[in-house]
Amino acid sequence: MENLIRGRSPPQYQRSPCKEVRAALRKRPEEELQCLEMTTKRKIIGRLVPCRCFRGEEEIISVLDYSHCSLQQVPKEVFNFERTLEELYLDANQIEELPKQLFNCQALRKLSIPDNDLSNLPTTIASLVNLKELDISKNGVQEFPENIKCCKCLTIIEASVNPISKLPDGFTQLLNLTQLYLNDAFLEFLPANFGRLVKLRILELRENHLKTLPKSMHKLAQLERLDLGNNEFSELPEVLDQIQNLRELWMDNNALQVLPGSIGKLKMLVYLDMSKNRIETVDMDVSGCEALEDLLLSSNMLQQLPDSIGLLKKLTTLKVDDNQLTLLPNTIGNLSLLEEFDCSCNELESLPSTIGYLHSLRTLAVDENFLPELPREIGSCKNVTVMSLRSNKLEFLPEEIGQMQKLRVLNLSDNRLKNLPFSFTKLKELAALWLSDNQSKALIPLQTEAHPETKQRVLTNYMFPQQPRGDEDFQSDSDSFNPTLWEEQRQQRMTVAFEFEDKKDDDENAGKVKVNLLAFVSSFFLLCFLCAHCYYSSRFGDKLSGFFLK
Repeated sequence: MENLIRGRSPPQYQRSPCKEVRAALRKRPEEELQCLEMTTKRKIIGRLVPCRCFRGEEEIISVLDYSHCSLQQVPKEVFNFERTLEELYLDANQIEELPKQLFNCQALRKLSIPDNDLSNLPTTIASLVNLKELDISKNGVQEFPENIKCCKCLTIIEASVNPISKLPDGFTQLLNLTQLYLNDAFLEFLPANFGRLVKLRILELRENHLKTLPKSMHKLAQLERLDLGNNEFSELPEVLDQIQNLRELWMDNNALQVLPGSIGKLKMLVYLDMSKNRIETVDMDVSGCEALEDLLLSSNMLQQLPDSIGLLKKLTTLKVDDNQLTLLPNTIGNLSLLEEFDCSCNELESLPSTIGYLHSLRTLAVDENFLPELPREIGSCKNVTVMSLRSNKLEFLPEEIGQMQKLRVLNLSDNRLKNLPFSFTKLKELAALWLSDNQSKALIPLQTEAHPETKQRVLTNYMFPQQPRGDEDFQSDSDSFNPTLWEEQRQQRMTVAFEFEDKKDDDENAGKVKVNLLAFVSSFFLLCFLCAHCYYSSRFGDKLSGFFLK
């Protein structure tokens, strides 16, 4: 029987009365009929085998889906199919407990009840001896019952986002378990014999309170993905370097201070995330991770990278942003397959010329450093499509940047550029050139003019020279006077004055309106005064009229 395809609306079939089924069977005398998908008015999705009424057989429902039905308890209709039901989905309801009768469905292979209000998992779950997949994530379950060990067919358990503080010893008897998800729980330790789960391929324990791992985990020879992010590790667990087939390792958001050389023993490691720790040193033996493709060291306290990082020949992504790096090793140029390199938010004052050897580079981010210039060799990075150099101290760019003809996005805002090299005209695919954080359009037209000193052609517009944020350098008028700059600024002022000429007229008109309005109001009150004077004079005589005038 085919698996039910989730997320697609099944064809609408109505259950045929017995007479109609008999008629259909007479017309089609085949021995076996194909299964039909059925959806009832209760939005129950199932599989229906047409009944053979002449044999006294009943239809077989193997899959029921009651997801998002605002249920407060398991529908009683479920128990009508306890002998045939294989998959039951109760996702996103308000169910608080599971009835005992549910666990009579011994053919059940998948039970999905995430995002409900369960506070416990009953011990009767031991009756589901054929259960292979269990999803109880996003509930209030505090522990697994000891006799969960009776569900020996379990291969996948998803129990993330529950206040589970520990696992029972019986949990380690689920020897067929291949995937275990216990993210965002309250685990402080794992059972000592956790290594008995030798078939585990995926283990996710993110956002717990783990500080150590049991030594028995070295037996997890098939483990490929291990997520220990957002825990309380102060050092890399020693047992990790013995899990030889590990391919993905997350250790981000911990309190690690050193990335030890023992990590280099993981020859199969492809992905390593050590970001958001307190790492000050990366051991040179990290180069032993010869299969590594993604290395994330963002938000640490690194002051330098080891020269051996250049031996990671398969590296495609390197992120060392938000550290304290003052220079990059020349061996960075050996990473010939590198496609994404982020070294933003450091203290770099230069880039190595060997960066020109990164011919596969597509994204380069060097924001918020102290670069006064770029090496000419950067023009050899001809496959770069996105380059961000925001918030540096760049005063000029090399002509060779015009060789980066695949460049589509370039961010140069918050620098000290006075103009752009004329070679920018070769960047035919450039779709966004950011010269200011307040820029309203992605591309602003550039115009050609001669450099005042070299007389070479350069490109400029009204955004040059750039005025970096927080620049406190002060120059006297005599020191800073530049005839060309002054003339350029004078033209800008003329342009601004011209652009705001209409606004000036509008302001003058607005002033006239205000004056006219004031005159109208004054006249109105004067008229009222005269009318009042005449009224009191005629009614009460000159005496009261004189008092009114006073």
